[in-house]
Amino acid sequence: MASLFEPLSLGAVRTENRVLMAPLTRMRATVPGDVPNDLMREYYVQRASAGLLISEGTQVSPEGKGYMDTPGIHSDEQVAGWRRVTDAVHEAGGLIAAQLWHVGRVSHESFHDGALPVSASAGPYRNRTTVRGEDGRPTRVACPVPRPLDLDEIPRVVEDYRRATLNAREAGFDLVEIHGAHGYLLHQFLAADSNLRVDAYGGPLENRARLMLEVTDAVVDAWSADRVAVRISPIGSFNGTEDPEGAEAGLYVARELGRRGLAFLHLSEPDWAGGPELDDDYRRALREAHPGPIVGAGNYDLAKAQRLLDAGLVDAAAFGRSFIANPDLPRRLAEGLPLNPPRPESFYGGDAEGYTDYPEHGAA
Repeated sequence: MASLFEPLSLGAVRTENRVLMAPLTRMRATVPGDVPNDLMREYYVQRASAGLLISEGTQVSPEGKGYMDTPGIHSDEQVAGWRRVTDAVHEAGGLIAAQLWHVGRVSHESFHDGALPVSASAGPYRNRTTVRGEDGRPTRVACPVPRPLDLDEIPRVVEDYRRATLNAREAGFDLVEIHGAHGYLLHQFLAADSNLRVDAYGGPLENRARLMLEVTDAVVDAWSADRVAVRISPIGSFNGTEDPEGAEAGLYVARELGRRGLAFLHLSEPDWAGGPELDDDYRRALREAHPGPIVGAGNYDLAKAQRLLDAGLVDAAAFGRSFIANPDLPRRLAEGLPLNPPRPESFYGGDAEGYTDYPEHGAA
């Protein structure tokens, strides 16, 4: 049986352990420009003992932005900022993947000079996003009804992902992960409740999955399959998306992605967001559908991660909130050391407080 603390091959890279850091929105990029900065560099370097760091969601275009102070990877300044981060992570002995992100309708017109966010279809839905309030602090506001992407706009979106992948290579990342989960743009196209289109990207599951697969193929073409991963969240309610056909859609996408020989499939489970715990029957079905490595993420602790690893249902586990509070998480888990509690009030926005001030074990 594999241990959580053994190396693992994920496509073109080999990790030192199977304790990965999940992508975590923290909203600390420099504005204007949404540029990665020295504070972000310190944050990632502190956590470089992870088998693989997966960056926070990084918008592939200005249109893809949906939250204040989140970084992009579509401008020269952003690429240069990320290069300083990746160089420092590599110097510390770590590996880092860029998560490519287009939020779609989970956005606000204030980010787009008054224009509406885009999605698979138009229609009201219940969700909020985070903008800067009059006091400069994060403020939650309702998302507007989006406009549907025109058919002739879709190639542009695919090209945005391809270009972002080239930028990620230039910025020194080791891999890219396509964010196809949590009710963001690719998930909005995949989900039956948010995609009401009647063209080649709507209707049957094969059509609804088309954009995710076209994006994957474009990203693979811009780099190589063994440098690409995809994150999905087939079951659960995320950002106003509750796909009644989510379980079937997840297995379909897993099979299609498995044929492409990607570095890994990243499964985001619903219990981290207050949903039910995923059952092992679905995990087994996903394992049968996808022959490559599977990374599980959700409400994981050491016992859950090792159980699923022992059962052969995941190959690695990605930890989120526990990595926020414990920059040396792999060591703490391996040695049975106590964990720092996270401070949710400082998860989003701000400065070093609640970001880079969590101590390693034994530090003053």
